[in-house]
Amino acid sequence: MMTHERHPVLTPAPGAPDVWPALRSRSRTRWLVPLLVVVLLVQMAAAMVSTAVQQTPTIDEPVYVGTAADYLHEHRLRFNPEHPPLGKLVIAVGVALADPHVDPSFTGGQGRFGQHLLYKWGNDPWELMLWARLPVIALTLLFGLVVFAFARELAGPVGALVALALYAFSPDVIAHGSLATLDVPMAGFLLTSVWLLWRARRRPRLYLPLASVALGAALATKMSALAAFPVLLVLAAVSMWYASAGSADRRTRLLRAAGGAAVVALVAVAVVWASYLAVDPLLRWSPQQYVPVVRGRRGLLVELLPFPEAFRDGTRIQFALENRPWEGFLFGQVYTGSLWYYLPVALLVKTPLGMLALWAAGAVVVVAVRRLRPVAPYLLLPSAVLLAASMEGARDFGTRYALFLPMFLAVAAGCVLVLRWRWAPVLTAALVLFVAVSSVRTFPYYLPYSNEAFGGPSKTRLRLHDSNVDWGQDLGRLADRLRERYRSERVWLVYKGSGVPSYYGIDASDPLAVPRGAVRGLLVVSDSSVAKAKGRLAELIESSRLIDQVGHSITIYRR
Repeated sequence: MMTHERHPVLTPAPGAPDVWPALRSRSRTRWLVPLLVVVLLVQMAAAMVSTAVQQTPTIDEPVYVGTAADYLHEHRLRFNPEHPPLGKLVIAVGVALADPHVDPSFTGGQGRFGQHLLYKWGNDPWELMLWARLPVIALTLLFGLVVFAFARELAGPVGALVALALYAFSPDVIAHGSLATLDVPMAGFLLTSVWLLWRARRRPRLYLPLASVALGAALATKMSALAAFPVLLVLAAVSMWYASAGSADRRTRLLRAAGGAAVVALVAVAVVWASYLAVDPLLRWSPQQYVPVVRGRRGLLVELLPFPEAFRDGTRIQFALENRPWEGFLFGQVYTGSLWYYLPVALLVKTPLGMLALWAAGAVVVVAVRRLRPVAPYLLLPSAVLLAASMEGARDFGTRYALFLPMFLAVAAGCVLVLRWRWAPVLTAALVLFVAVSSVRTFPYYLPYSNEAFGGPSKTRLRLHDSNVDWGQDLGRLADRLRERYRSERVWLVYKGSGVPSYYGIDASDPLAVPRGAVRGLLVVSDSSVAKAKGRLAELIESSRLIDQVGHSITIYRR
């Protein structure tokens, strides 16, 4: 008599409600799971493309897009050394398809080069920015498949769908995955490397080299990945130690573990070198900005880095940036320097409540459930080290510095369904639905998202600033609002961003350049400037009446 094998993850615990009957059927699972994966990724793609089409350049994007264009046209390393080339080479794929005009005689800095590319040389900034953002959007969707694949190995297809849903509805991932920036690519490459290291426990010859390439890609995208580098080398050694179990003595296993870590390190370093060689095979390095001298332990560390001189100079610039007295804003408080608790608090505000609950539950499950315990270091240790490094940073500018969390912890959250608890499936489904509704409600304003406990996106400006809410993305929306409602009124503008207001038809004056009594009409201020307003600007705002909001990032007052 034939019996049908039942999937251990999909089989309900004794007495538990059988809430997954469709997914328990092998014939139905064969088409239903891929269908749901496609649906989740299509909605994510639609959200990101819609956002990319509507948003004007954020503060960082012109630098990255300009650098990518310079790579394509001049094949030289001179702009944006504070970040390695790979992420900008990804952006360059879209820039190449847009084929913008570039003036090779330009001699200014990286910020002005990007602005000239968008606004001065006859290119269409809307079209160019969309093409530059599309490769990052595609990469973000591919990382969604990594989240799904990783979670499926741990928790089966239903757990993998939960993980993918959390990733696909994450407002932070959607917001930054739709921009031509480096945060999502770096975090996604790290997650990919960790997943492949996990798989190397069983097939090290195949997956260890692939994990090394992915780690190298993260290092070649953003220097903050350096914090995770030693952690992943340890995980590589752990995977090799496990792979050698039962086939070698202790000494041989130790040698293989050390050899595995060495291979990962060497290949990762080679990938970083390859990214620089792809831009300029001669590695000519001519920085267009001041490179500071770094002394002491940091200076020694920079000298020991086995990377091109351009990378080391970029590290020196990053250290110098960390030494600057940046100004921050948190819950109405303007401060100089950094607060160690800034990033956890910002994450509490900007992460959907259901997602926070599932992250916490998933972290507990991978530690508490015996068969999942081996994956806990792979998911939690890199996240903890990267979060600690980000909390130590001097720039309290946004949750974009912690975009690895919605990726790593989504995988952990998918493991909640491994619990043989009666109501685990029901509660998980309810929380995922809560996340989805919260995310959809904020469309298309993902950048200023905050969860319901903190008043939603319209209230984010009262608690956070910079890339958490106002990154210069709504200049085009402001132009539309002024044309629709305030066509004949005098406009005074304090804009924080890289866009050029006049290009979008905004005829505005600087309210800080004239006597206070001369400012009459509309006072338009970016919310990051409102948050930190002092002196003349604070007086102008206090004596004005708030009448409108644009994109939850720009406030319009009447005087």
